[in-house]
Amino acid sequence: MTDRPTVLFVCVHNAGRSQMALGWFNHLAGDAAVALSGGSQPGPTVNPVAVEAMAEIGIDIAREYPKPWTEEAVRAADVVVTMGCGDACPFYPGKRYEDWVLDDPHGQGIDAVRPIRDEIERRVRKLLVELGVSTRH
Repeated sequence: MTDRPTVLFVCVHNAGRSQMALGWFNHLAGDAAVALSGGSQPGPTVNPVAVEAMAEIGIDIAREYPKPWTEEAVRAADVVVTMGCGDACPFYPGKRYEDWVLDDPHGQGIDAVRPIRDEIERRVRKLLVELGVSTRH
């Protein structure tokens, strides 16, 4: 690992779970670590309910956009966190992988997305502790 660990968050559409994880990671780690995100089949926009759920707790992901994961991003990552993309998720030998089984916020209302957001926060905090990254909050 480098001085600043790099984590890649990957889901199918890069529109909900991985974007919320990216938001939490950047919010908590600041410049102490690097977060990337991508999807195996990127959607057209970030899920507006995910944006709303994050805005409720003061994290703005409204400027983010779905993008494909790249081989360069996987190679740069110290940890690859997958969320529901199954066989379409990238796999490179020698990388640390975590598969976070989380409900998909797609098509769900804010009351269903809040617990997903909160569980992502818990997992991001745990990951940052494991990586030895001090959190800002």
